[in-house]
Amino acid sequence: MLTRKQHELLIFIDQHLRRTGCSPSFEEMKEGLDLKSKSGIHRLIGALEERGFLRRHKHRARALEVVRLPADLLPAAERPEETRFTPNVIRGDFSARFQGARAAGEAAAVSLPLYGRIAAGQPIEALRETNAEIEVPIAFIGSGDHYALEVVGDSMIDAGILEGDTAIIRKGETAENGQIVVALVDDNEVTLKRLRRRGNSIALEPANTRHETRIFPAERVKVQGRLVALMRRY
Repeated sequence: MLTRKQHELLIFIDQHLRRTGCSPSFEEMKEGLDLKSKSGIHRLIGALEERGFLRRHKHRARALEVVRLPADLLPAAERPEETRFTPNVIRGDFSARFQGARAAGEAAAVSLPLYGRIAAGQPIEALRETNAEIEVPIAFIGSGDHYALEVVGDSMIDAGILEGDTAIIRKGETAENGQIVVALVDDNEVTLKRLRRRGNSIALEPANTRHETRIFPAERVKVQGRLVALMRRY
């Protein structure tokens, strides 16, 4: 699910590419979306990259590629099955592929452990495992162990992560620069932020200009997993 501004930027870039054959400049994107600064464009592009809608070619100026468009912009025949409300039931035993998750009946979903609430603002007390579970569409996860967390706070809203969302996390202790991770600080506080390595330090970067980036010595931060999907109720 894209935010309104992410949706607008993706459309703007796609139309510019079709019209001119090259991606728009940051100044053109800023003016096209009526934003006050280019930093907002950088955050939106980062969020679209994270969700697999855009690809940025390194070492090339103005080199953005639209990888895919939202389902509502595709012709009806090209839309994914779920957007046309066609039942898509997958049967079988998923235990080998989805470790830590059990098949939820015969529906195309699995049950993941719901560990609690995670701050997308100031860090909160370290999460404790519970017996709660949540059903998640199989398409949202891949190989490996996964778990779910409820998002609290607004520090990641420019990445499309809102309070009340359910974050689907793939367990792991490593992450690449720029990925959104569950970070454990000082073995006590847990937060959801974009990870940036700066020498021997780690920056936990929000996606909201009203929140500050927090920088820690690398040994104080442990990666607990990375964000792979979001679920939202309306």
